[in-house]
Amino acid sequence: MDIIEKALQTASKSHEGQYRKNTDIPYITHPVAVGMMLLEAGYSEEIVAAGILHDTVEDTPLTLEDIKKDFGANIAKMVEGSSEPDKSLPWKDRKEHTIEFLKTASEEIRAVVCADKLHNIRSIIRDYEKIGEEVWTRFNAGKEQQKWYYTNVVDSLGTQSTFDLLTELQDEVDRLFWELA
Repeated sequence: MDIIEKALQTASKSHEGQYRKNTDIPYITHPVAVGMMLLEAGYSEEIVAAGILHDTVEDTPLTLEDIKKDFGANIAKMVEGSSEPDKSLPWKDRKEHTIEFLKTASEEIRAVVCADKLHNIRSIIRDYEKIGEEVWTRFNAGKEQQKWYYTNVVDSLGTQSTFDLLTELQDEVDRLFWELA
């Protein structure tokens, strides 16, 4: 079985019964969309698989050791770099850690994180166009904090270099927080 198919099966099983934040949309749509973005952008099968698996360690019982055993050390490292290390910390602390980490992260990790954030921001835009400002009530942090976070993530992702997915993310962040706002 190829690695993308295996990642799809693993993520589907791991995220079974989960839904996108305050919606009736099955959660698996998010990691699949992230993987598809990476595939369309021309990234390797390993990076695509990491994109599909990026939330498994953070949001399911799957461990980094499980990922390493089933997919190898490189994919496990990308999944680890795309995950928040300690979900028990306050929102702002977790986000500040991510912003700092991304400044020096590998190109592969930055690609996975960028695709993740790009899908998230597009989902927010779609919902914003339907329900307006109410969209911000779905999150632990409101609009201004989300604006701070996404703006800083874009800057951090571009610290070492720019790439096509990052340009798309920048455009969508600008659209959500400056054009639609």
